[in-house]
Amino acid sequence: MSLQGRHILLGVTGSIAAYKAALLCRLLKGAGAEVQVVMTPLAKEFITPLTMATLSKRPILVEFFDPENGAWNSHVSLGEWADCMLVAPATANTLAKMAHGIADNLLLTTYLSARCPVAVAPAMDLDMFAHTATQENLATLRRRGVAVIEPGDGELASGLSGKGRMAEPAEIVAQLAELLSEKKKSLQGKRLIVTAGATIEAIDPVRFISNHSTGKMGYALAEALAARGAEVTLVSGRTALPCPEGVRRVETRSAEEMYQACVREFAAADGAVMCAAVADYTPEEVSPVKLKKGEGEMTIRLKRTRDIAAELGADKGNRLLVGFALETDHEAENAESKLCRKNFDFIVLNSLRDAGAGFGGDTNKVTLIDRAGREELPLLSKAETAERIVDKIESILK
Repeated sequence: MSLQGRHILLGVTGSIAAYKAALLCRLLKGAGAEVQVVMTPLAKEFITPLTMATLSKRPILVEFFDPENGAWNSHVSLGEWADCMLVAPATANTLAKMAHGIADNLLLTTYLSARCPVAVAPAMDLDMFAHTATQENLATLRRRGVAVIEPGDGELASGLSGKGRMAEPAEIVAQLAELLSEKKKSLQGKRLIVTAGATIEAIDPVRFISNHSTGKMGYALAEALAARGAEVTLVSGRTALPCPEGVRRVETRSAEEMYQACVREFAAADGAVMCAAVADYTPEEVSPVKLKKGEGEMTIRLKRTRDIAAELGADKGNRLLVGFALETDHEAENAESKLCRKNFDFIVLNSLRDAGAGFGGDTNKVTLIDRAGREELPLLSKAETAERIVDKIESILK
C-alpha cells in the first residue's frame, strides 16, 4: 500500500476521534505521502497542533493568516498542492457546511478550492449519524464525488454503542490508496501521443541547428498520462532523459523524422500533445562532408519544415489535440492565433519573460488557453504543471 510522493491534505475537525488523527498522519507518512494538516479552531481542543506538526513534519494551519506577522495561508494554494483532501474526523457540523458551501474557516475554504479527490471519514454519535439531515448531507457530498469512508459500529464517547465511530486509521489509509489508484487509471484505454525534446537540423556531419529544449516538460506529461492508465507513445527529439516507465518511445532527430512519426502514430491515437520544440526551418542542402572554415562569411539557405501540428489539426476529427506556445512578446495574442490556426482543443502558453519558466529548469509557469478563456497557473514544478494539464485533458476526453 504505497502513497509514495502523494500530497495529502489532512483536515481535522472538533471531534473526540481527533486523537486518531495522530496515528492516521503517521500511517500516511509511513506509506510515503507528504501530509499537510489543516485544523479547525475547535479541533485544537481535542489534539494539539504541536502533536500533529511533529508527526507531519510541517507547520499546522488553522487560521487564514498568522496574526503575528500577517503571513497568509492561501486556501487556493493548498487546494492546488494536494493530490487528495481527507477530512478525518469529519463532524456532522463540518459535513453540513461542506454540503451547503459554507466557508467560515480555513479547512472549509480549502475544500471549496480543491480540485483533487476529496474523502471524508465521519465521526459522531449514532443518533447524529442516523439523523435525516446528516444522511442527506452525506448523499449530497456523494453526488458531488466526495468519497465517504463509512464509520464503524462500536462503543461511542456518549457511552452508547452503534454506528458513528470513525473508521480505523489503517482502513482509512487503505481506502485512500484505492481512491487514488482509481484516479490513476482514469485514462485507461486511451491512446495518446506526446512529442518532446528538440529537433536537430543537420548542416553537415558535425554541425546542426537546434534549440535549448531539454524535453523535461514533455517527458513529465508522458509520465503523468501513463500514470493515469493511458497508452502513451512518446515521439522524442534530442534529450538526455530516460524514457518514463510504461511509455513507448519513438526516437527522432529532425523535424522531418518527427513529422513522419507523428502522422504515422496519430492514425491510431485518441489524441496528441505537441510539446516538442520543432525547428521551423532546416538547411536546403546538407553537406556530406564537414564544411571547412574559409575566408569571408558563410551563408546557409534555409527552407520551411512541415508543420506537424497543423497537419494533425487538419485531420483531427473528434480527437484531442493540445499545443504549446513558448513566446517572448505578445504572448496571449500569439498563442490564441496559434490555437485557432492549428485547430487545438487548448494551448499551453509560457513566456520566457516569466522567472522560473522556460528551458532546462524544474519549474514552469503556464497559462491554459481554450476558446472559452484563459486559466493562469502559478509557478509549479514541471511534474505538478503536467498534472494540471492532464486534468484538463482528462476533462475533455471524458
